[in-house]
Amino acid sequence: MSSTATLAAPRRRAVRRVLPGFNLTLGYTLLYLSLIVLIPLSALVFKTLTMTWAEFWTAISAPRVVASYKLTFGASFLAASINAVAGLLIAWVLVRYEFPGKKIADALVDLPFALPTAVAGIALTAILAGNGWIGQYLEPMGIQLAFKPGGIVVALIFIGLPFVVRTVQPVLEDTEKELEEAAACLGANRWQTFWRVIFPAIAPALLTGFAMAFARAVGEYGSVIFIAGNMPMISEITPLIIIGKLEQYDYAGATAVASVMLLISFILLLIINGLQAWGRRRYGSAS
Repeated sequence: MSSTATLAAPRRRAVRRVLPGFNLTLGYTLLYLSLIVLIPLSALVFKTLTMTWAEFWTAISAPRVVASYKLTFGASFLAASINAVAGLLIAWVLVRYEFPGKKIADALVDLPFALPTAVAGIALTAILAGNGWIGQYLEPMGIQLAFKPGGIVVALIFIGLPFVVRTVQPVLEDTEKELEEAAACLGANRWQTFWRVIFPAIAPALLTGFAMAFARAVGEYGSVIFIAGNMPMISEITPLIIIGKLEQYDYAGATAVASVMLLISFILLLIINGLQAWGRRRYGSAS
């Protein structure tokens, strides 16, 4: 009995320590995250704490700043919602259908990743302006996108689409088609098959793609700055407000606005992560 116990103990220790050098890799990970994430965010908070409450409130509640909050978060949420629907459809087509030029279409999804954001903004402005390829047909109908909030939404859709497609696509590829065939044999129509069989499997990934597209859109600057028009109270985004304060050497005001952006983004991401966990529990138990 004692010999068996002595043989079992090393095995349990070996199972607990799967990766060699765990202490070293953990220390490196914590150090790296501290240098890249925690220290810059701490500097942001400490700089903001140098302001009095009255100065802080004045900096973050100015009408021009509040208008930029509404535009930034509203346009980001709208763009992420559109990307959630469009990205799901694109991922579905790329996974479930074969057609000429499929590999080219699949590669084009990653174009916003590789394209510099400033180039994307200039290209969208040239296309959507009043004399552009598309804008010249839209403006006579009373639709003006360039230098308006609508143009900001278009730019955010452009840069956020790959996050949804690349998050949902591998989950669709791993979905078992036998379950769909079984649902069809049991009399389910296409909508019932999608809603009760396919959607529960892809819902957590879809929420993740939405969260990533939303977070990317909130902090976007390069592609938006050219197409927005940057008109105060109309088409001025919050990152531009921060840049403007930095150029005026108002570092405390810039960090105050940035800290509000950080707090709101953190709260929204917590809510989205909670929805993801709820989706996994609900749809996981349903499946």
